[in-house]
Amino acid sequence: MMKRLGFLGASVTALALAGGTVAQKAVTPAPEAAMPQPEAGINALFEAYDEAQLALSPLSKAYRGIRDEDYGEWGDFSDAAELRQHRLLQTTAATMRENFDPAALPPQDGLSYRLFDALADRRAALFPFRDYGYIFDQMNGAQSDLPAFLINIHSVSDVEQARNYISRIKGLGPVLDTLVAESRERAAKGVMPPDWVYPYVISDIENLLGADADNAVLEDFESKVAALDLPAAESADLVAQAHRAWDGSARPAYQRLLAEMRRQQPTAPTDDGVWRFEHGAQYYAALLKNYTTTDLTADEIHQIGLDNVARIHGEMRAIMDQVGFEGTLQEFFEHARTDPRFYYETREEYLADVEKHRGAIERVLPEFFATLPTDPMVVKPVEAFREKSAGKAFYSRPAPDGSRPGTYYVNLYNLKDMSRNELEALFYHEGLPGHHLQLSIQTQLGDVPAFRRFGGVTAYSEGWGLYAEELGKDMGFYTDPYSDFGRLGMELWRACRLVVDTGLHHKRWSREEAIAYLTENTPNPDGDIRKAIERYAVYPGQATAYMIGKLKIMELRENARAELGERFDIRGFHDAILKSGPVPLSIMEENVEAWVASQKET
Repeated sequence: MMKRLGFLGASVTALALAGGTVAQKAVTPAPEAAMPQPEAGINALFEAYDEAQLALSPLSKAYRGIRDEDYGEWGDFSDAAELRQHRLLQTTAATMRENFDPAALPPQDGLSYRLFDALADRRAALFPFRDYGYIFDQMNGAQSDLPAFLINIHSVSDVEQARNYISRIKGLGPVLDTLVAESRERAAKGVMPPDWVYPYVISDIENLLGADADNAVLEDFESKVAALDLPAAESADLVAQAHRAWDGSARPAYQRLLAEMRRQQPTAPTDDGVWRFEHGAQYYAALLKNYTTTDLTADEIHQIGLDNVARIHGEMRAIMDQVGFEGTLQEFFEHARTDPRFYYETREEYLADVEKHRGAIERVLPEFFATLPTDPMVVKPVEAFREKSAGKAFYSRPAPDGSRPGTYYVNLYNLKDMSRNELEALFYHEGLPGHHLQLSIQTQLGDVPAFRRFGGVTAYSEGWGLYAEELGKDMGFYTDPYSDFGRLGMELWRACRLVVDTGLHHKRWSREEAIAYLTENTPNPDGDIRKAIERYAVYPGQATAYMIGKLKIMELRENARAELGERFDIRGFHDAILKSGPVPLSIMEENVEAWVASQKET
């Protein structure tokens, strides 16, 4: 999956996507952002929105590669700031609706109108639940995301940017204290992650509270300063300042966070689903609509999952016959889980195979894509301080100015969780032709509003990632039947997600019931299964977007192929999907239908 940036991508805005109680908090009203006159055009409105949003979020600027006077700041993580972000979006949408008619706009501008309108609607539907999100959890918790931002996003190309880094280390104290206070307030209302989350969060904190010599943030700062080639005395002074900032601000704040997590832990709930919240059913329904961009109910999604699990099991039995395995499908799963030949002995061996497949697919990309990625991509193991709690793989997008490459992270903490059979499909999903290709094209779209270049629609992006896994087979890969079994295993994994996510959050399954379902129906190792269920528990609804999106892309491709026959061009189809940037699935369907119609006219 793509790494969810949480609130770090747009200050606290994304916390609104994570949940909340219906009751509103009393805050001081924020000044309204100035809006351009209608005669300036709809893109002037979007530009004003983008400028205002960036002004509220130094971290959004950093992700964009903007290094200005705010480069050493974290921004405001308070509830008042979240409300300002919400008001900005909804005020802009209201202004757009009042002053523009999408039918009268040029096609691209009309599409931008519809996409912004849909974005505002999705956010508005979730905003009443904004306090239901977990600020500290093992997937996207602030305890690890803040240091990860410094390490992976805050670049240091000169002394001033090194001082900015030190400023952000100092700022960790106030930010963490703000978030601890909010976490305490939510816990008082019963909004806490399940009890098993706390040991992960505490482990992350304790890793950062160790000796300075082992501190991932300080180690990163020292390496970045060393690369500046400064006089030894100046370099040493900067490093000393960073250590003082950590020990004077960040360390005490992490100690206070640790104390709060230990205080909450004994009263944390044992149930995993969000159904336990006061308005949990409405919250989960809003999440499903947001992530899938459909009106599918939880029960319908659950059934789609069951149907696809049965389909994929049938395809897996064909592979069993191909390799001559005697036994049941569950015995074949156990064989894939436990045979040592399906696992790597060293991290270096794993990474070398990733690079081998990367080179092979890069050579054939032009046969399947008319538009190719322009950004470089690097492959990195997940950093040691967070590898125990992080997911198995994720992707971080490139900076638009080329200052930061796209990054494919693989979690090599436990090689027994990283099957050799899945390596190809995992790379095709996160790297090429998956997230890296899609996000590089999106980032470089050019003359479209920034919310389209830098925003996202989960069913679109993750649907594309899962589609890319199967596309790898069309491109001539998965020549080893066990690797093809790994591809099917990963598709099965996403089908099972439809079952277990709705099981946990709608049908009130326990964590143990969800683990048992995956153990029975997938070939994944126990550690992989447990980590996945733990992810779905704290990230409700998001996991359903993959298969729902992929099924729609496959449906559209096969419909287009049937209608166009010999005139069907896979490169043109991919352009029809990718060159709009992320869109809801209904608009994706319209785009493909328009492309099909245009091909019939030629």
